[in-house]
Amino acid sequence: MPTIAIIIALLIIIALAAYATHLLLTLKRRTEANQKAQAERQAKAEERRQQILTDIRYIAAAMLEDRCELSEGVVRIGKLFDALSMSEQVAGDFPNLFVHYDIIRDHPIMDARKTLPKQQRMKYDLERMKSEAELEQVILDEAKRIAEFDKPTTH
Repeated sequence: MPTIAIIIALLIIIALAAYATHLLLTLKRRTEANQKAQAERQAKAEERRQQILTDIRYIAAAMLEDRCELSEGVVRIGKLFDALSMSEQVAGDFPNLFVHYDIIRDHPIMDARKTLPKQQRMKYDLERMKSEAELEQVILDEAKRIAEFDKPTTH
C-alpha cells in the first residue's frame, strides 16, 4: 500500500509542477507581449511627437516667409506645443510668442467669429492688432529659433 500512496503523491507533485510550469510560461509570454506592445506605443508616440515638432518648425518658417499670418502662426504653434504638453517647458524660450498666444488663444475663428456682433469682432481685432504691433519683430525673432527647434521632452 505505501507504494501506491507514494506513486499517487508523486503524480500529484508532477501534475502540480507541470501546472506551475504552464503558469510561469504563460506569465512570461504575456509579459513579453506587454513589453512589446508598450515599446510599439512608445515608438508611435515618439513618431507623432517628431511629426508635431516638424509641423511647428514648418509653421515658424512659413511665418518668416509671409506664407502664414503672424497671429495664425502663433495660435497654431501654441496649440501644437499644448498638444505635446510642452507649453510650460518652452514658454521661457519663446516668451513673446506665448504672451501673444495668451491674448488671442480664445478668440473665436471662422463660423464662431462670424456669429459675433460687429462690435465684439472689432474689439478682438483691436486687441490682436495691438499685440501684433507691439510684439511682431520679437515674435519673428523667436520664429527663427523655432524653425530650428528640437528640444527633447523631459518626462
